[in-house]
Amino acid sequence: MRLKKICIIGASGKLGQYMVQHALDRNYEIVGVCREQSVSKLDPVKDQITVVPGMTNDREVIKKAVNGCDGVLTVLAPWGVNNYSSGTARAVLDFAEPGARLIFSCGWHITKDGKDKYSWKLKAFLNVAGWIAKMLRLVDIQDQVRACDLVFSSDKKWTVVRGSDLEEGESQGLPVWSEHVGDPVLESNLTRRTDFALFMVEALENDELIHKAPAIVGCQTPSARAHRSD
Repeated sequence: MRLKKICIIGASGKLGQYMVQHALDRNYEIVGVCREQSVSKLDPVKDQITVVPGMTNDREVIKKAVNGCDGVLTVLAPWGVNNYSSGTARAVLDFAEPGARLIFSCGWHITKDGKDKYSWKLKAFLNVAGWIAKMLRLVDIQDQVRACDLVFSSDKKWTVVRGSDLEEGESQGLPVWSEHVGDPVLESNLTRRTDFALFMVEALENDELIHKAPAIVGCQTPSARAHRSD
């Protein structure tokens, strides 16, 4: 059955705005959640979507927003040090409609089964940058890990989309994916942000991705082209 109504949590962000546009292109009825100070970023589409202002880890905000939605797209932003990501994930899991498709975004650093293979550069960057950001009370990468662990342990119909480094630019098409970081197809480590959003929206109706955590890369990157299946 085709989905009709979806909620986009984090709709005013760069990734969220692309998801809104892709969802509008598919004629979904859209409810968007964003912080009150960011509502104006959605002015170009304010007559086409319903906006619920509020913090995305506010349980009452999420409960209202996901009511009656067939699918929920959630940007797991690791802002601050107050369990922002995990609070958002828990609220979505608790209040989404039974049977709703739940799609979450995160980075490659998230691992579902421990079989991902990371470069020393990525591991070093995460360790240093994560520590500095947390000390400055800006970002808590480990809370994004906790959020995804909540999702992975849920029996809901979830998908966790793990993104590479992102860049702006025209769409190159639907990204390719692998179940594990370290797969040669992912080596280029780059995806257009609009295509990350496209993969999120496409995942809503792709049952093959239920209970999977695909790591994605742009379909036109050198590694994707080199390992493309004919």
